[in-house]
Order: sequence, then structure tokens, then C-alpha cells
Amino acid sequence: MRFYLDGIQFATGDLGADATASTKFGVEPGFTSLFNGRDLTGWRGNPKIWSVKDGVITGQTTPKNRVSENTFLIWTGGDPALARGQAPPAEAGVKDFELRLRYRIENGNSGIYFRSTERTAMHPEPLVGCQADFSADGRWTGVIMEYTLRGILAERGQKVVIGKDGKINVVGSVGEPDELLKGVKPKQWNDYSLIAKGGRIILKINDVVMCDLEDNDPRRIPSGRLALQVHQGPDMLVQFKDIRIRQF
Repeated sequence: MRFYLDGIQFATGDLGADATASTKFGVEPGFTSLFNGRDLTGWRGNPKIWSVKDGVITGQTTPKNRVSENTFLIWTGGDPALARGQAPPAEAGVKDFELRLRYRIENGNSGIYFRSTERTAMHPEPLVGCQADFSADGRWTGVIMEYTLRGILAERGQKVVIGKDGKINVVGSVGEPDELLKGVKPKQWNDYSLIAKGGRIILKINDVVMCDLEDNDPRRIPSGRLALQVHQGPDMLVQFKDIRIRQF
């Protein structure tokens, strides 16, 4: 009786519940799942930071387990050399794609690296490339940046064109930044969608466009690795699930 009553109340709008579609039992046509929900098969990262807890990818730092620089969980994409830690060819990796996943974050800063390249241990940042950013305080949520390279490429709410001369031009708006942030649920699961096709990059959170970038800079990295990030700084917890990709 409790079950039927809850169902009636939900149908009439009197009882709230998370009705977000789940990909637990499959993915959308044309998409491939990148996470099996059990372990980190197909991914490579520091096991002290990255693990699978309760069926989701978890990146966590604590007072006893901190990082002095940003650390990454890299999708090896079936590349045996990358899985062994060997440097892949510069042109290797994912080029044009749509990535969908769900994330939640408690404290700190994280993001999804894409079209990124690995560097030697002599560099302070082991992975560089574009990042679909988000953070617990909202400052970086829905922002595109290239940490240590070209910096911030598009802030939340901006429509940006980068010319062949590398100049960043804000040409329009996709919404007011504070209003866009209101649609993001703190410490709860959010849907993140990243579309990268040629120089066009669009970020969406919970089906709302956060920013829109057209990158014509010849310095941009056209293809590279996908990775999840734990940022140096305060103790943090970030989790990911339902990760799937469609390559164009």
C-alpha cells in the first residue's frame, strides 16, 4: 500500500523524486559506455586517489592523502601502450565526439579533460588540454579552459569565437551566469554533456547550455586523451557515473 500511495503521489506531483533517466541497463543508440560500474578497467590513474565506490568512479583527497599537483584518471581507450604508461603518438586519442556523464562534487575543483596530451614528469602539470570545468563553489562550473596553456577560453554564459590570430572574442551570450548556475544541484548528481566537433565546443549541464566556443586558433589541440581530474588544494570528493561517448 505504501508503494502504491507513493506512486500516486509522485504522479500527481505531491512527492518529489529523482526522475533522471539512468543508463544503468544500457546506453543511447550510437553511444559506447566507458565505465563498467565495477572497477577501473579501461582507465589509468593513481589508486590512492581514484577508486570505484558504490558503483561510481570516485576521486578523493583527505588530510592524510593529499596531492601537490593536479591528478588525473585517464581513459586508455583500449590503447595498450597508454595503459602501460607509455607516451602515445601526438595525434592519438579522441577527436570529434559527444561525451555524456553524471557527476557530483563535494568541495574543491574538478573537470573533464579532453583533446589533452601527457607530458613528462619534469612538467608541473602532467596533462594539458581543454577542460570542461566544474567546482563545488560554482566559480568554474560550465567554463572551458586550458590550464597552463591559453587559460580561460569561455566563461559560463559566454558565446566565444577565437580567431586565427589567437584572439579571444566574446560575441554573444547563452544566458546570465548566475541564472545558469541555479540549474546546477550542489552535492547532488548533475548531467554533463560535452560536444566537440572541429573547433566548436558546447558544454551543457542538466540539458542547459553553459557556454559555446568556436576555436579557430591553429595552436589548439585537435585530438587527444579524455581524463577526469582531481584538483590540488582543499580536501575534496568528486564522483562520476554513466559515462558514455559517441564519436563523429
